[in-house]
Formats: sequence, structure tokens, C-alpha cells
Amino acid sequence: MLEEAEGLTIGHWELAQNVSEWIEVLAIFVIAVSVVIAVVIGVRAAFVVGPVAGVEAVKRQVGRGLLLGLDLLIAADIIRTVTLEPTLENVAALGLLVIVRTFLSWSIVVELRGRWPWQLEQQTPGEDKVEK
Repeated sequence: MLEEAEGLTIGHWELAQNVSEWIEVLAIFVIAVSVVIAVVIGVRAAFVVGPVAGVEAVKRQVGRGLLLGLDLLIAADIIRTVTLEPTLENVAALGLLVIVRTFLSWSIVVELRGRWPWQLEQQTPGEDKVEK
């Protein structure tokens, strides 16, 4: 173990542990609030436009919340791994976790946009680019 500097040692850095835990709590909160908002938006859209529009609105909103939540969870994992337990085994596990979460994010983007993140959006001539 490295020498202590002002009461903090790599591997026992309480601040980093607390920050990573709060980011995880924030990620859970973001996902939960996103689901509640999605249901409200979906019900409203279902009554105004129709049930298909309601389902699509729910999928879009939940997808956005999941994307943000996954990004926050990755940030918490990076903080925890780099500051608290920087062993080769933990860094490899972090790498695998980031790969899995990145694949999940790409899958959500494909579900939301109907294309891979690196593909250009195809527009018909005269169509304005408007965020849905």
C-alpha cells in the first residue's frame, strides 16, 4: 500500500467512494423519473393522437432516460475503479462492463432512431430536420 497523504490512501479514498455512490443514486433517479414522465407523455399522446403514438412516445422517453442513466453508471464505475481499486483485474472488468453498456446504448439508439449511431440520417428532399 502507498504511504498515507493527509489521511487518504489510494484504495481507501472515501470521497471517491461517496461520489461514485451518489452518481449511481442519481442514475437510478434519472431512470425512474424518466419512466414516470414517459407514462404521462404516453397516456396524453394516446388520448390526443392514438395508442400507437402513445407507445412510441413512451419508448422515446424511456430510451432517453436509459441512455442518460447508463452514461451515469459508467461514470460511477470509472471513478470507483480508477480511484479505489486500480488493479488489472478490476480495470479489465470495467472494460467489459463499458463494452456491455455501450452495446446496450447502441441498441437503444437503434430502437429510437431506426439506425446505428454512426449512420447518417436519411431525409427526403424538402423535409425539415426536426427533433421528435
